[in-house]
This record gives sequence, C-alpha cells and structure tokens, in this order.
Amino acid sequence: MSVVVIEFTTLDGIVSDPDGRGGTPLGGWAFRYGPEAVAGDKFRLGRTLDEGVLLLGRSTWELFSRIWPTRDTSFARRMNAVPKLVATRTLTEADMSAWGNSRILDGPLVDAVKREPRDVVVAGSLGVVHQLMAADLVDEYRLLTFPTALGAGSRLFPDAGPHQELECLSAEQIDAAVLTRFRRKTR
Repeated sequence: MSVVVIEFTTLDGIVSDPDGRGGTPLGGWAFRYGPEAVAGDKFRLGRTLDEGVLLLGRSTWELFSRIWPTRDTSFARRMNAVPKLVATRTLTEADMSAWGNSRILDGPLVDAVKREPRDVVVAGSLGVVHQLMAADLVDEYRLLTFPTALGAGSRLFPDAGPHQELECLSAEQIDAAVLTRFRRKTR
C-alpha cells in the first residue's frame, strides 16, 4: 500500500481554492487557464485509481459529489467507480448516497489509512494531507503546478510542517501547468 497525494498548486505552494468555489479573493487560479488545463487524468493516476481507493476530506467530498456524478467522460467514470473513503465528523452514511461507492472512514484517519490494503489517493483535502504528513504516511506527491504566484493562502507544505526528503521521479509540461512527481527518499 502507498499513499499518493495529488494537488493543484501555484509556484509559491498555495493549494487553496484552485476553482474559486471557496470565495477567496484570489480563488479560481487553476481554472483561469481553461477547462482543458484541469480536465481528465492530469495526475496520471491510471491503475492507481482503478485498483486503489480515493480518500477525501468532507469539504472536498461535498464538492466532488456535486460535480462528478453528473459527468460522463472516461475519467469521470473512473472517479465515480473508485471506492471513496470520507474523513468527516459531520456527514452520515445516508449522505454518502450522493456519490456512489462512498463511505465514511472507520475510526481515526491515520489508523484507517495504516489498515488500508489498497493504494490510497488523496485529492485536495488539505487537512487530511497534513495529518498524513505528520504521521509520515505520504509516499508520493503528484503536483500540477500552475504559473501563478498568489503570495497568500494555504500551503501544501506548511511553515511548521515536518521535514521531508523527496526525490523527483518526473516533470512533464501539461498545457499551462507542469506535473511533477516526487516520492519519499529511501531511508
């Protein structure tokens, strides 16, 4: 099992409000490059998504549950088919019917991820990502970096976050952005 974090990010490491739905003053930065810049499997998940599980925080799940079930592309079918685990203290199992194959995470986040036998893909969900970072559970980061610097917002790697040594697996230009893949350095 491995944990893969996927994030839209700016040059200065901001990951908050890439689509503008959060209402932040500079939100929507990733979507200013057009729908093709964010559509499809930009993170090159392929089999990882087909055979793994998607882990989402409540806010990201609520957003995705309004978007993905209405789409009918090959990537949307993958997103709708993948088993989804939701880290939440407020949603109920009844709420999970809004997006097929969703269920509430059983027990504390870190313990549940450690028990998961499949690869775990975490999309967005910064609070979840930070908890997994603190527990040293993130194996790989796939970052789609847009040529924008915001100067303010929530960062993937917070100032007080844990030290990490990573190695670059690849860098590839995709439309206006660059997809980089980093994995934890072997200890």
